[in-house]
Amino acid sequence: MKKLFVPVAAITALMFAYAPIAIANAPYESTMRLVQKIFYFHFPAWMALTVSVTICTVASALYLFKGWAKADRIAVAAAEVTVIFGLFGLVSGSLWGRKAWGVWWQWDARLTMAFLLELIFFGYILVRNYGGPGAEKLAAAMGIFGGATAPFVYKSVDWWRTVHPKTSVMTTLGETSPEMWFVVWFCTFTILLFMGLLLAARIRLEEQRAALDELYLAAED
Repeated sequence: MKKLFVPVAAITALMFAYAPIAIANAPYESTMRLVQKIFYFHFPAWMALTVSVTICTVASALYLFKGWAKADRIAVAAAEVTVIFGLFGLVSGSLWGRKAWGVWWQWDARLTMAFLLELIFFGYILVRNYGGPGAEKLAAAMGIFGGATAPFVYKSVDWWRTVHPKTSVMTTLGETSPEMWFVVWFCTFTILLFMGLLLAARIRLEEQRAALDELYLAAED
């Protein structure tokens, strides 16, 4: 993994450099025009969050029920990445919503559920770092709860009346504008690579901390 980090980072940097060019050359959406281009980073942010939430949930379950210390390190790293991309998604969505809906924030089902998900993982980090003895298991339970909440964020636009586009928007985009569809997925893949790099670096930091703690314990003995 360490050998792949630098090449993947280089590829990701090149893709990030090309992304603004691809976005600039993508066709304008007929209604929102220029502001619609926020979508090319807004959607990928939520895709990255979905992946990090899934990783955190699975790792939390493995730690809670199997007691694997490595799973705990993966879970806390994924939770922090989740908070980063959740914040980016909420902010970019607000910027887009101001133009599309005329308000910075609308307490509809999807936005409310997304905000709740962000709070859950922010709470995970607080509990994990400041919860005292047993905080790791409590945080793991919160990670599983956050994972159970995520599907409601995705399906909320189909189950309830909201101002947010339905989940079929990507299928429609692929049928009506292949150029825009390609740029969306190019940006998504770029953000996912970036998310993977952040996650790998953060897991490595947790492993170094665990190794340092073992050295301290060995020195005390």
